[in-house]
Amino acid sequence: MIRDITLGQYYPGGSAVHRLDARTKIIATLVYIAALFVVNNFWGFLIAAASLFTVIAISRVPLKFIFRGLTAVFLIIAFTFIINLFMVDGRVLWEWKFLSITYEGLQRACFMAVRLVLLIIGSSMMTLTTKPIELTDGLEKLLNPLSKIGVPSHEIALMMTIALRFIPTLMEETDKIIKAQQARGADFESGNLLSRAKALIPILIPLFISSFRIAQDLALAMEARCYHGGEGRTRMNQIRFHRGDAAAAVLLIAFLGVIIASRWI
Repeated sequence: MIRDITLGQYYPGGSAVHRLDARTKIIATLVYIAALFVVNNFWGFLIAAASLFTVIAISRVPLKFIFRGLTAVFLIIAFTFIINLFMVDGRVLWEWKFLSITYEGLQRACFMAVRLVLLIIGSSMMTLTTKPIELTDGLEKLLNPLSKIGVPSHEIALMMTIALRFIPTLMEETDKIIKAQQARGADFESGNLLSRAKALIPILIPLFISSFRIAQDLALAMEARCYHGGEGRTRMNQIRFHRGDAAAAVLLIAFLGVIIASRWI
């Protein structure tokens, strides 16, 4: 399951989605996430899903690779579904003692599960089709106007990008620690919930130590390359908007308009 997390990974490619400016993809992702919370009916989710899978088809990222990232958050999706299924009042479809399933609860549970799935896939598409250095430059450019009021835009962009980039690294490190503990006889699957939680302690402590070691190595590498923040820093490759970004902006505005209109279908 640890290896199934795709958030923060980059899938190399030369598709039209890969070639888009990082700022375009960041803004598109934020708009898409906001649109998912605007949707309130079946047709809206159908439009959002069709739009997302069209982008996936253009990007040529394998669906198997994308859906693999959902297995790591399956429990969260299932928990959200169950909570909404039993906690919403309305027309009763099934009842047993103190438990009851209503039509409104079933509808909201399905909508919340679909919303989470589309949100996770949509967010993953940004990192899967954008190199970490491009993501840093794009975030910095978008936050640059805030630097005029003292906001450290470069440092914020760098921290966010490093956090995303090192998610796969920490997951691989966790997988190695789990396998090493299992080779020494550790059992993480048997017992009740409390015993399983206690069994995680031999994983968490080495993981924290490894995280600090990775952070120290990164800091030393940055210092060795004379990194002193964003002031006066130049870039070998300048990011620029192209015609593809203009076309994507038009399609994004059209998508948002259709999503808003779908509320009244």
